[in-house]
Amino acid sequence: MIKNKSYFLVIFFILQTVFLFGQDNKIEIPNLNDKYSAYVKQLESGKIDIDYTDFRNSFLNSKQYGKKSTNYDSLKTQVYTEINNKNYKAVIGLTKAMLSIDYTSMFAHKYLQQTCKILGDSINRNKYHDIEFGLLNSITKSGDGKTCETGWHVTQIEEEYFILSMIGAKLQMQSIINGKTNTCDKMAVITSEGETKAYFFEANKVFEMEAKLFGT
Repeated sequence: MIKNKSYFLVIFFILQTVFLFGQDNKIEIPNLNDKYSAYVKQLESGKIDIDYTDFRNSFLNSKQYGKKSTNYDSLKTQVYTEINNKNYKAVIGLTKAMLSIDYTSMFAHKYLQQTCKILGDSINRNKYHDIEFGLLNSITKSGDGKTCETGWHVTQIEEEYFILSMIGAKLQMQSIINGKTNTCDKMAVITSEGETKAYFFEANKVFEMEAKLFGT
């Protein structure tokens, strides 16, 4: 009975979120008087020429970061469902709800811009496409991913999996590596060409936030 109640609460939250953020087709801009909020306001206005690395780091330093909980993951799961159902209006609402929680989400920008393209909304397609790749390039241009010391700088684990998905790599094993100055996630993968390869993600910020969260 309790499990059923929890399930319906999650569904209620998702439907409520889609209603709130899907009806007026707007993303909620945080009003926290911090750098992250200022970046979101700027990007939503269409001014997308920013320092995306600083933007990603600003999310970690914002109170908004603490609001990213299981609700975000529930919305993400629902996005896949609605894409399969070709329910594009629901995808718009869900991805905008995700961005209202974490505007640095490349996943949400990707599926929002792709859905805008399907619906013929070229203005928003271009905006969210460019933001997605601004975020992506801020990671892939931060190193070469070949060693721990030259690993791609990430601020959240989700970024690692997004990049692996974008390059068509299938994860085989993940391990933590301590380099001279960096702590990294080593991702052993099979590439789209069938090659076994390892990518390194410099995850200093990830482990720093985990230490703050768990008080270690």
